[in-house]
Amino acid sequence: DAAAGAFGLAHQTFETLVVLFRVVAIGLGVVIGQALGAQQTDAVRRTALLALGAGTRVGLFAATVVLLGAPGILSLLKAPPEVLPLAVPYLRLLAPVLLLEAYNLAMASILRAHLHVRDSLRVQVAMNATHLLLAPLLMRGLHGGGVGWDGLGLYGYALAMLASRVLGLVLHLRLWRLRMALVPAAGDWWRTPLDVLWPVLRIGLPGAAVEVVYRLAFMVSLASAARLGVAALATQAYTLQLLKYVLLVSMAIGWACEIMVGRLVGAGRFREADDLVNKGVRNGLLASGSLALMAALAAPWLMQAFTRDPAVIHSAQVLLGLSILLETGRVFNLILNGALRATGDALYPAVAAMASLVLVLGVGSLSLSLWLGLPGIWLAYAADEWLRGVLLLARWRWLGWIGHARSTRRRLRGSSAAAGD
Repeated sequence: DAAAGAFGLAHQTFETLVVLFRVVAIGLGVVIGQALGAQQTDAVRRTALLALGAGTRVGLFAATVVLLGAPGILSLLKAPPEVLPLAVPYLRLLAPVLLLEAYNLAMASILRAHLHVRDSLRVQVAMNATHLLLAPLLMRGLHGGGVGWDGLGLYGYALAMLASRVLGLVLHLRLWRLRMALVPAAGDWWRTPLDVLWPVLRIGLPGAAVEVVYRLAFMVSLASAARLGVAALATQAYTLQLLKYVLLVSMAIGWACEIMVGRLVGAGRFREADDLVNKGVRNGLLASGSLALMAALAAPWLMQAFTRDPAVIHSAQVLLGLSILLETGRVFNLILNGALRATGDALYPAVAAMASLVLVLGVGSLSLSLWLGLPGIWLAYAADEWLRGVLLLARWRWLGWIGHARSTRRRLRGSSAAAGD
């Protein structure tokens, strides 16, 4: 139990710091997509290489926070006394992983922006497979055949994660050379020219701010579920695990739309971008709605993979029924948020989301859980997704993004003219 507690607290900290890297990764993908659409090869190359210098700086900052601040961070998270001796060294072992994660996230976004999506997927599969193979060995050790090594316990998991991220960096560098003819020089691992960095931050910062607020509001909902007891907390965890598979299709459509809209805006093809996003929303609603419905109908059998407790299974059935409403609302956010960002309209989605995340997701889940229990938390989830989704849909349908797309197009044409001069 102490190891599980240490693992959970350390990875909550890890995931929170990873948001810093998404600032860079989100912005890089959009800016490179726009430059590719405008056929600006020099801008594409400079922006891609920026990923390394920015990754070094942000990654070293996050690693330093973990190395020096691990005891203070874990105390702030109210780590029990029996957890701290395990959690502090474990969190510090994740420090180099943070640096490598900064590189891998940024380099993967650049591969996807170049439409080398399958290559990016292969790297992810290779990393996770390596982690999966090494972790049990390093954690549990080897026994038999004259070998008696007990393994490293929890720390073996962190070392397996480190090895998998090293492999990911090696594979990304190889694919950069083979697919994009990009071979970084030594100075590229530190260089962050401000004229290249600013467009990336302008796109990435609002999106990352939303992720931070979302994580904080979601933690409030987790605390609300925890107050309802162990059974409620377990039910919520099991249901959320199933829903991760439901949202995969819409997430994939959202990533694809973001990449392609960026290219179409860079090329000045706004009507095609509009048609693409409208089609993506229709397909996402159909796919996610169907998958959520199937999950709700199959809940009595699916939940038996997690538990045999009939009360938990019944409660999960209710939540999965409500998830049809939740997942259809989430479609708008997964697809339209990235599409708007790809046009250059990054601030509106962020501002539109903040109030809903705080008041509906955070305060709403806390309040409704007191009256309706877990279903109240799920209603808050659904209301938040739909409110944010409707605001984004209105922005897209009423063409509020057009002005930003035109500004992006003018900026790209202006930089092309300057490069020509």
